[in-house]
Amino acid sequence: MRHGILADTMSTAEVDADTDDVTWDAVAELPPSAKLVAKVLEYNDRLTQSQLASETMLPSRTVRYAITRLEEVGAIESRFSFTDARKRVYTLDDGLDRRGV
Repeated sequence: MRHGILADTMSTAEVDADTDDVTWDAVAELPPSAKLVAKVLEYNDRLTQSQLASETMLPSRTVRYAITRLEEVGAIESRFSFTDARKRVYTLDDGLDRRGV
Protein backbone atom coordinates (compact mmCIF):
# COMPACT_ATOMS: atom_id res chain seq x y z
CA MET A 1 0.00 0.00 0.00
CA ARG A 2 2.76 2.43 0.90
CA HIS A 3 4.35 1.86 -2.49
CA GLY A 4 1.12 2.99 -4.19
CA ILE A 5 1.00 6.23 -2.22
CA LEU A 6 4.62 6.98 -3.09
CA ALA A 7 3.98 6.20 -6.75
CA ASP A 8 0.99 8.58 -6.80
CA THR A 9 3.07 11.36 -5.27
CA MET A 10 5.89 10.81 -7.72
CA SER A 11 3.56 10.83 -10.72
CA THR A 12 2.03 14.14 -9.62
CA ALA A 13 5.51 15.62 -9.22
CA GLU A 14 6.55 14.36 -12.64
CA VAL A 15 3.46 15.90 -14.29
CA ASP A 16 4.16 19.27 -12.65
CA ALA A 17 7.83 19.13 -13.67
CA ASP A 18 6.96 18.21 -17.26
CA THR A 19 4.61 21.15 -17.72
CA ASP A 20 7.00 23.66 -16.10
CA ASP A 21 4.00 24.89 -14.11
CA VAL A 22 5.40 24.79 -10.60
CA THR A 23 2.95 26.18 -8.05
CA TRP A 24 2.53 26.11 -4.31
CA ASP A 25 0.04 23.27 -4.94
CA ALA A 26 2.97 21.02 -5.86
CA VAL A 27 4.78 22.03 -2.67
CA ALA A 28 1.61 21.47 -0.59
CA GLU A 29 1.85 17.73 -1.28
CA LEU A 30 5.40 17.52 0.11
CA PRO A 31 6.44 16.76 3.71
CA PRO A 32 6.30 19.58 6.29
CA SER A 33 10.08 19.96 6.25
CA ALA A 34 10.03 20.71 2.51
CA LYS A 35 7.24 23.25 2.97
CA LEU A 36 9.24 24.96 5.71
CA VAL A 37 12.38 25.11 3.57
CA ALA A 38 10.34 26.57 0.68
CA LYS A 39 8.84 29.22 2.97
CA VAL A 40 12.26 30.18 4.34
CA LEU A 41 13.57 30.52 0.78
CA GLU A 42 10.56 32.68 -0.06
CA TYR A 43 11.69 35.21 2.56
CA ASN A 44 15.45 34.80 2.02
CA ASP A 45 16.71 35.15 -1.52
CA ARG A 46 19.62 32.67 -1.49
CA LEU A 47 20.73 30.26 1.22
CA THR A 48 23.17 27.37 1.53
CA GLN A 49 22.16 24.08 3.08
CA SER A 50 23.81 24.98 6.39
CA GLN A 51 22.05 28.36 6.41
CA LEU A 52 18.73 26.62 5.73
CA ALA A 53 19.39 24.23 8.62
CA SER A 54 20.12 27.19 10.88
CA GLU A 55 17.07 29.21 9.77
CA THR A 56 14.62 26.29 9.95
CA MET A 57 16.20 24.72 13.05
CA LEU A 58 15.96 21.35 11.27
CA PRO A 59 18.74 18.74 11.24
CA SER A 60 21.04 18.87 8.19
CA ARG A 61 19.87 15.46 7.03
CA THR A 62 16.22 16.61 7.08
CA VAL A 63 17.14 19.75 5.13
CA ARG A 64 18.94 17.59 2.52
CA TYR A 65 15.82 15.45 2.16
CA ALA A 66 13.61 18.54 1.85
CA ILE A 67 15.91 20.01 -0.80
CA THR A 68 15.81 16.75 -2.77
CA ARG A 69 12.01 16.67 -2.70
CA LEU A 70 11.76 20.34 -3.70
CA GLU A 71 14.17 19.77 -6.59
CA GLU A 72 12.08 16.78 -7.75
CA VAL A 73 9.03 19.02 -8.23
CA GLY A 74 11.09 21.87 -9.68
CA ALA A 75 10.34 24.26 -6.82
CA ILE A 76 13.94 25.27 -6.15
CA GLU A 77 17.11 25.83 -8.14
CA SER A 78 20.69 25.37 -7.00
CA ARG A 79 23.95 26.95 -8.08
CA PHE A 80 27.51 26.75 -6.86
CA SER A 81 28.45 29.42 -4.35
CA PHE A 82 30.80 32.09 -5.68
CA THR A 83 32.45 32.45 -2.28
CA ASP A 84 32.94 28.70 -1.69
CA ALA A 85 32.71 26.34 -4.67
CA ARG A 86 32.20 23.38 -2.31
CA LYS A 87 28.79 24.74 -1.33
CA ARG A 88 25.57 25.09 -3.26
CA VAL A 89 23.19 28.04 -2.95
CA TYR A 90 19.45 27.38 -3.18
CA THR A 91 16.74 29.73 -4.44
CA LEU A 92 13.06 29.37 -5.22
CA ASP A 93 12.18 28.72 -8.83
CA ASP A 94 11.16 32.00 -10.52
CA GLY A 95 7.69 30.65 -11.37
CA LEU A 96 7.02 29.63 -7.78
CA ASP A 97 8.27 32.92 -6.40
CA ARG A 98 5.97 35.00 -8.66
CA ARG A 99 2.79 33.08 -7.90
CA GLY A 100 3.14 33.16 -4.11
CA VAL A 101 0.47 31.73 -1.85
